[in-house]
Amino acid sequence: MNKYLRQGLDCLLFSNIFIALCAVAQGLVTYQLLGTKPEMHVLGLLFCSTLALYNFSILRSKPAKPENSPFRRVQWIFSHYRLMITLTMIAIFSILPLFFFLHTSTKILLVSLALVSVAYSLPIFTIHDKHFGLRNIPGVKLFLIAAVWAFSCVLIPILELESSIETSVSINDSILLIAKRFLFIAAITVPFDIRDLFQDKTLELKTIPVVLGEKNALLICQGLLAIYLILLFLFTKSIDSNFLGLMLTIILTGWLIFKSKWQKNEYYYFFYLDGTMIFQFLMLLLCSYLPL
Repeated sequence: MNKYLRQGLDCLLFSNIFIALCAVAQGLVTYQLLGTKPEMHVLGLLFCSTLALYNFSILRSKPAKPENSPFRRVQWIFSHYRLMITLTMIAIFSILPLFFFLHTSTKILLVSLALVSVAYSLPIFTIHDKHFGLRNIPGVKLFLIAAVWAFSCVLIPILELESSIETSVSINDSILLIAKRFLFIAAITVPFDIRDLFQDKTLELKTIPVVLGEKNALLICQGLLAIYLILLFLFTKSIDSNFLGLMLTIILTGWLIFKSKWQKNEYYYFFYLDGTMIFQFLMLLLCSYLPL
């Protein structure tokens, strides 16, 4: 890979700007599926809050000697510490004015999600003098990540749409959208735990791969995507552009997860697997121009 291209890619991926763009894309997926115009303050909030939370999580988990870490991402982050702090502070201060654009119900949801996200990383609980965060509770890590993403990228746009314009999304449709997004995010999250299998064992994190093994974890990923497809077929009244875009995304995601068994480099996970969140929106947008 070209030196300058690699440096640019490192900055995009490891600064968490890319994952923040993935959050924006997932918000756009919700607007596309609802057939409504995106609200810019919501997309800005998704970007800034994702950037702030991901940077906060990685910065507080600084290893003793990051320069000796086997992960290129860790080495890059702590060799660009000031940049990471600057990006995090900009994101936090940008959230504050965006927060006041939100309606009351959305503010309550956002604060709740922020508290859960912070509790996920910080060791705020104590049992027998042992401190731990929500991520240390067996089986909770995957559920929390997928749930926070689903509620953030689906329910926040829905609440803002219902409060600002004359539109209404039924409870059943909202639950279905959240459920499918949960399944999608959960499926692309498990491979990261497979990659970090040895590290998670060392940190005593009871992730799905640690408890069930790598092979069973991969089967669970495919099972989650299969359930997504079943819901897609059961609750789609006609084969339209949205149906086609979602189906193609799930098929590609399933293939990328299958291939992750042999692909262990960080770029594969942080660009291709996380990138499926952006790809999903692009497929919906592309398919919307097809004469279906």
